[in-house]
Amino acid sequence: MLKNVAVLLLDEVHPFELGVLCEVFGLDRSDEGLPVHDFAVVSAEGPALRTHAGFTISTPHGLDRLDEADLIAVPAGSHFRDREYPEEVLDALRRAVDRGARVMSVCSGAYVLGAAGLLDGRRCTTHWRHAEALARRFPRAVVQPDVLYVDEGQVITSAGTAAGIDACLHLVRQAYGPDAANAIARRMVVPPHRDGGQAQYIERPLPRTRCDTVGETLVWMERHLDQEMTVEQLAAQAHMSPRTFARRFQQETGTTPYRWLLRQRVLLAQHLLETSDETVDTIAGRTGFGTAAALRHQFVRSLGTTPNAYRRTFRGPTAMTPAA
Repeated sequence: MLKNVAVLLLDEVHPFELGVLCEVFGLDRSDEGLPVHDFAVVSAEGPALRTHAGFTISTPHGLDRLDEADLIAVPAGSHFRDREYPEEVLDALRRAVDRGARVMSVCSGAYVLGAAGLLDGRRCTTHWRHAEALARRFPRAVVQPDVLYVDEGQVITSAGTAAGIDACLHLVRQAYGPDAANAIARRMVVPPHRDGGQAQYIERPLPRTRCDTVGETLVWMERHLDQEMTVEQLAAQAHMSPRTFARRFQQETGTTPYRWLLRQRVLLAQHLLETSDETVDTIAGRTGFGTAAALRHQFVRSLGTTPNAYRRTFRGPTAMTPAA
């Protein structure tokens, strides 16, 4: 059942994430044969709430409206990861799950679900910038920072901003089938389903830690990413035995030479896909993967998407190259 939808607002809510929920569940599209929901925006903190953008929202609905909802959605808001939440709000969310309703968060709205204890023992996600803080605040939650959304049955969490659209369309697809989800997506001019996760959007430069003994070797590796490298060769470059080099490398970088090298190569490939018109074959050679197929394999493993899909995302469809 997905007939009755309530959106739970807290002070300094983000308007875009609220708008996503209103667009998917709050519009009457019955003239197109699409489902209509009994939709309400509910205030958790008084009749008028401030938004992150500086204007206020008023609604006649209080927390009692949540008791009849099939789905309660919590959009993002400012300072959600640091603030405390009214106990009556958390009780309302817990009661909803206890009676079989579903709860959903968009971006930092996951902190509200976490404060209610609804993420304990469950897989969940949030915006990649908040994922580590979410895991620290709610250590029993199983945070997955690379995905767009997580459906754990009664508890659905989504990543930043546009990932809320993905999660909403997923729920529509579950409740009414792919035709309804596709029709709503077309009205919104968005894809009904996106490949990959949010890993492709995460800025993850390798940390520059103090490397007393392998620092010069790291610089050499960065300058020769297109070349084959073995631990034995790198150890010789550092004037150490392979065993000593591997141990020192792990101690000073927190990872193995292979994983460090792989991450650097993927980072370089991302940069070239975003900034150059070189073919994927050429980029594969420049980054040490050798072939487009090998680059594609590692790209999918690391980022959950293909090189050409990544290039389309960050440069647009005109940047397509013949090799994928």
